[in-house]
Amino acid sequence: MSKIYVLLLALAALLTAAPVSAQLYDVRPSEINYNKKPRAALKVQVDGKATDVRDFFQEWMKTSYNVKFKTGGVLGMGKSDVLLARQTPASTVSGKLVDLYATVIAPTDSTAEVAVFGGFDDNTFFDPSSTKAEYDAVRAMTQNFASAARLKAYREMIAEAEKKLKATEKEKERLEKEQVFLKTNTEANLARIEELKKKNAENLVQSRADSASQLKNGKLLDESRLRLQRRRDRLSALDRKN
Repeated sequence: MSKIYVLLLALAALLTAAPVSAQLYDVRPSEINYNKKPRAALKVQVDGKATDVRDFFQEWMKTSYNVKFKTGGVLGMGKSDVLLARQTPASTVSGKLVDLYATVIAPTDSTAEVAVFGGFDDNTFFDPSSTKAEYDAVRAMTQNFASAARLKAYREMIAEAEKKLKATEKEKERLEKEQVFLKTNTEANLARIEELKKKNAENLVQSRADSASQLKNGKLLDESRLRLQRRRDRLSALDRKN
């Protein structure tokens, strides 16, 4: 299996999953309850764990817009932290200093929802009617983030596919080496078995020959003992006559 084929499979899986997760990376207008009041916000769902997406969002905003978010405040009645960038220069949004806010929650274990909203101060928040230019600028910023998050997710998926491919290739090489070893070892064992069979056959022939020789030797031994005994008896008789 070639690397290109595996990567194509990974991309095909992404495209197949797209209809099921059509809302992913699609920025949509919404509302979020902040300081017990509804605020116009832009929301987008992306692939990834919420903690990882939160870290990436902060890093990306700092790198792309020089906006440094800090943790602070709570959302309405809940206890979820909201990211804050107080009185920060964001020329793409406004020529004035602005407050930007963001939250990241986890709709599922593998996706995160990012909500971005902003305002000039604690009393003036961006909305599509009274501050349309600023609101649209925040939408564009959020959409740019969504595009960056999509690329990041795809790269990570491809990297994971490449990692699995390398592991599969390594396992394939191990199995091939093991097959060669087993084949060589089996052939050696079979040769050894044939050698042992041949040796056993030779041993059997030698054993039969040794058995025949043993019988002949036993007979000769008995005859030698009898001959010796006769000579002793004759010698004893001669000694008595003398």
